[in-house]
Formats: sequence, C-alpha cells, structure tokens
Amino acid sequence: MKAFDAGTPGMSDDLAERVEDVLAVDAAEFEAQAKADAEVLKRELREGTFDNHQSIVGLEYEFYAVSDGRWSASEDDVHALMRVPRRLLGLMGFEKELGLHNAEMTTSPQPLNPHGLRAQESEVRARLDAALDCAAAEGMRLVSDGMWSIPPAGESAREYLTDSVTDGGVRLATNMSNSVRYHAMANGPTAPASFTLDAPHVSLEADTVMPEALITSIQPHYQVPHADDLPYHFNYALRVAGPLLALGVNSPFFPADLYDEDATADEILADGWDENRIAVFESVLNSGDHEKVAFPGDLDTVEDAVDRVVEDSTMVPMSVERGDRFDDDFATLRRKHGTYWRWVRPVFDGASRSSANARIEFRPIAGQPTVRDSVAFQAAFAGLMERLPRLDHPVIDLDWEAAEENFYTAMREGPHGDLRWIDVDGDEATGADLYEDLLVHARDGLRLAGCSEEEANYYLEPLRKRVETGVTPADWKRARVGDALDDGGDFEAALREMQREYVERQSDSLLEGAFSDWL
Repeated sequence: MKAFDAGTPGMSDDLAERVEDVLAVDAAEFEAQAKADAEVLKRELREGTFDNHQSIVGLEYEFYAVSDGRWSASEDDVHALMRVPRRLLGLMGFEKELGLHNAEMTTSPQPLNPHGLRAQESEVRARLDAALDCAAAEGMRLVSDGMWSIPPAGESAREYLTDSVTDGGVRLATNMSNSVRYHAMANGPTAPASFTLDAPHVSLEADTVMPEALITSIQPHYQVPHADDLPYHFNYALRVAGPLLALGVNSPFFPADLYDEDATADEILADGWDENRIAVFESVLNSGDHEKVAFPGDLDTVEDAVDRVVEDSTMVPMSVERGDRFDDDFATLRRKHGTYWRWVRPVFDGASRSSANARIEFRPIAGQPTVRDSVAFQAAFAGLMERLPRLDHPVIDLDWEAAEENFYTAMREGPHGDLRWIDVDGDEATGADLYEDLLVHARDGLRLAGCSEEEANYYLEPLRKRVETGVTPADWKRARVGDALDDGGDFEAALREMQREYVERQSDSLLEGAFSDWL
C-alpha cells in the first residue's frame, strides 16, 4: 500500500536566528533548484513511479484550545482561548499549527474501502479521546470549529493577533508557533508593509501573518490510483468544492472586538458571510504583491500541476537539506509547495519509490461540530472522486467560472445561495436537486469502494440531514446570536453565549454524536 508522509523537520530553539538564516537564502538559486526538481518529478511521473493499484484516503484535522471553565476567574473567561503547552502536544501525539492555541491531528492513510473508512473514523476518535484527557488535566478542552470568537482571558482578540516583538531586527509574532516559514513571511524583502484581514464590518492590520490563526479546518486527502488521471479528478474536485463548502459553513462570526466600532448587531448579522474562514485565509496571505491563496484553474495534464508550483510566487525561499528519502530528490520543490496554497491542490511525495503518491488535498471545509460530521465530508469527497470521473458525469462541463462563483457564493451564503450544477442527465440543477444528485453519486462512489448501502448511507447521513433541515452550523450560530439579541443582550454578550453553548454541546457529542442532534 502506498501512503503519504506528514513528517516535519526538527528545528533549533533560536527562532530569530533561524529566520535570519532563511532570509539569507539566495532566491534565484532557490527558484532554479525548484525548477530542476520539477524536471526530476515529471520524469518520475512519466515512468509511472506515482501510480498505484488503489485509492487511498487521509485526513488533517485542526483544533483550538479553550478553557474548560473549572479555573476561570469570572464567567466571562469560560471557554476563552488558551495556549497549548508544547510538551502537551507531544503527549497528545498532535502537531503544532500556526497559533500557540492550535493542535493538529493527521490520520494514517488507509485504502478507500469499508475497513479503511472505519479505520479513519476510529483513529480520529481514539486519538482525540486520549488528547481530550490530556487537555483536561491542564484545564482546557480542544474544540472542533471554523473560527474562535472568545479571546484569551484578560486579552482582546486584536491584542492576541497583533502582538509581536523584534529580536535582532527580526519581527516575531508573540503568539505564533516556532514555524520559521510563517515568521519569515513578515521579514523578507518582498513582505508587505502589513498583513490585512478584510471581511464585512471587520478590518485588522498586523505586522505578521498571525491573523490567519483565527481559523481551523479539516483537510481530506484522496490519493488517485494513476497519477495521469489526477487532472481529471482535480477538475471534478473544483466542481464539487462549492456545494460541499456550502454544507460545511461554520465561521459566521469574528471575535467581537474585531468588528468596526460603528457596526451594529443588525448589520453584522445581515452582511456577514457564512464562511469567513475563506476571507481570512485569502485576505491575510494575499496581502501585498503576492497572491498565495486562490480558487485554482482547471488542469490539463499532471505536468501542469507540477509547473504551477514552480511558477507560484515565492515569499520564503528556504534552504533544504537533502537526505536519503525518495522525495528528497525534489526536496526544494516540496519546500516551495509548502507555501503553495490553493483551495484544492495537488500533492506529490513519498518517503520511498514504493510509497510515492499523487493525491488531491481538499481544503475548503472548516472544522465541524462533531467527528462524525467531519468524517462525512471526508467520505463524501472520496465517494465523489471515485464515482464522478468513472461515470464521466456531465458536471465536468460546468464552466470553470461557474464553479468559482459557486465557491464564493457558498462562502457568503452557504447552501442558501444560488449554486449551479449539471445533473447526471445533463440538466441544470440547483437547491435540493443539486444535492440529491451530488449525494447519490457520493453514495454510489462509496458503494464502488466496497461499502454496503447501509454503510454508505451512514457516512453521508450528516450531510443529508443538513439538506433536509436547511440548517448548517453557521445557521445554528446565527440563530443563537439572534435569539440572545432578541432577549435584550448586546452583541458581545450574545456572541459569547453562543460560543459557550457551542463548546458545551460539543462536549457531549464530539466523539459519538452528530450536529443534527443539536437541532
């Protein structure tokens, strides 16, 4: 079985010095080596090194930590954001992410079949259950969500996201993990004067990329059996991105102190988007002259996917130590891929020739209220990737511009927006008809992978419930804030009340329940 590798290199403790080392890397030499690496990778693709006999799935799952309330000084501090001690991440078996409050789990890749899907769900639950026990000992809880909204006790969100220090002329975000590439982005010669977060009634400027630490996500991976087929699967993935994003929207609110002073609660509710996570990632990392985050274009060939990484603008030309791994033969290109952010992106790696793999990383979906809901998106994406290309489903003829518009409509309005689709009969479909076609083919894809009808329906039921009820996590959050406002509360109090209820409901349902149980 071929699998993908999620290892990260070790780092020393002198962060400023390591950032300076990165800034000393010759950008032209870095680009030349990445281009040479691309030729190595394309040769291996032509030779069939990345071909497999089966589809494989995996999942990256991000969380943030909050106070569990036991040791809170006041009611206002309950479920406030907390920094995760690095030693605790090691005990959990989790990985660090951008912010000190983040933790990330990466599942072991599994074949796409009933046993593999069960293994994915069981691994998430087993590891998360153990992590929750570790966190509880520190008075904290890990939360699965799209965006946090209660800042750390005694701090504002603005302070937490913009606080930085200068060490030997190097600007370092105080609350960012020791990820060199993120710190280096604020210090290089092409760094913008500031990184700007832009969303309805929200504006924030920071001198680092730390505002991105507002958001958390899940990222399903689908490894294609034959690398040459990746573009066809990729183009289908672009067409399902909008509809799946629409069902998963879960970040309609920012922390209260980030809103403009003159914005009213009614305006925030009326004008706010359902998935502000998309806007945060794009506006912050696209600051200045670089466009690092975007909805990507269709692919014609697998070589095109490699060339796009080479052609992507480089903000952080980091040096690379080459070892004995197979993918060390194109290590500089892999390093550049680390800052090649697209909402759907191809990945090529593998520690050995036998484990070399070509896969699609699906990045639009926010963290979800429960594990079952998260696995539903993983299964739906995998099922669609199995079924749609094999069927030559007519939605591939949906114009790319329409697929892109679907994506940003979903960001703004969730499934209540006007999304376009072409069904199996070649007819235009919207609304419930769109999702009937989409989920039928996701189910059929899981059946092709060996799932029984009962198993396939089990995995997809959380998404069907959202279609049937018309309620997404973003809708649930909006309704709770609206109800609190109707009862006479101010916006900040209403937002905190909603967020605390979200965490409390999740504490009872994260491992075994589903979002539909909340309704």
